[in-house]
Amino acid sequence: MTPQPLDTAATEALLAFWRDAGVDACYLDAPVDRTVFVAPPVAQTVQRATASITAIHGSRHGGLSGADAVGEARRLAAAATTLDELAQAIVAFEGCPLRAMGAKQAVFARGNPQGSFLLIGEAPGEVEDARGEPFVGQAGQLLDRMLAAAGLADQAFITNTVFWKTPGGRPPTPQEQAACAPFLERALALIQPKAVLLVGAAAAKSVLNTEEGLMKIRGQWREWRPAEGGISAPAPTPALATLHPAFLLRQPQAKRVAWADILSLAARLDTAKVEPNA
Repeated sequence: MTPQPLDTAATEALLAFWRDAGVDACYLDAPVDRTVFVAPPVAQTVQRATASITAIHGSRHGGLSGADAVGEARRLAAAATTLDELAQAIVAFEGCPLRAMGAKQAVFARGNPQGSFLLIGEAPGEVEDARGEPFVGQAGQLLDRMLAAAGLADQAFITNTVFWKTPGGRPPTPQEQAACAPFLERALALIQPKAVLLVGAAAAKSVLNTEEGLMKIRGQWREWRPAEGGISAPAPTPALATLHPAFLLRQPQAKRVAWADILSLAARLDTAKVEPNA
């Protein structure tokens, strides 16, 4: 029997699907109860990632070691009392290694600072790097259309886990995310959103401090309780993970799943509007 020739394009598309879905294992040694989960403080993630940075040949970014970079980010972020000041602090920050990997500029945020939810993606792309705003390429346009269809077009404040584009559009590393995490935590404190939408596996894993694949955690409401410089936020923020719009462009059949997540977010925000002291 003559074997069928390998369809390279189809194979690459299938592998990309599983990669973006967060598949990293075929099975586990023991069953896991995935119905109960509270994310630990992001500070723990930052500490572990900082240790990793320091352990890599004493690596330095912008003249700062990994630990010093996170410390400097915390100092700059804590001093920012407005989002404009936070944006300026990010521009001044030299501790993220992505600055030296071909990025043209820092890309912080766009959207409504008084909106009801914070949307966090992974990293800026080429178009975002050129324009200085997140989610403005094809993926961002799809995202905007989905939010508008759900009545959320003017309710989002949009940013990423890192503020400089990554080489070749790869996902940001935990070390790069750790260096930028204090700014993200400060943005949460300044905005005080009713909910957070995490877009893509890298954003979900970083913010929720989990190694679970995206397809295992998407659609589930969890909690984000960051600790800015060791000072815990007054209350956890509901967080929902969903698929990245760039993935949806490659796999249009997955839009139904992402749309269900967007509707879940809209319902959660509607509920928050009528809650006492919401």
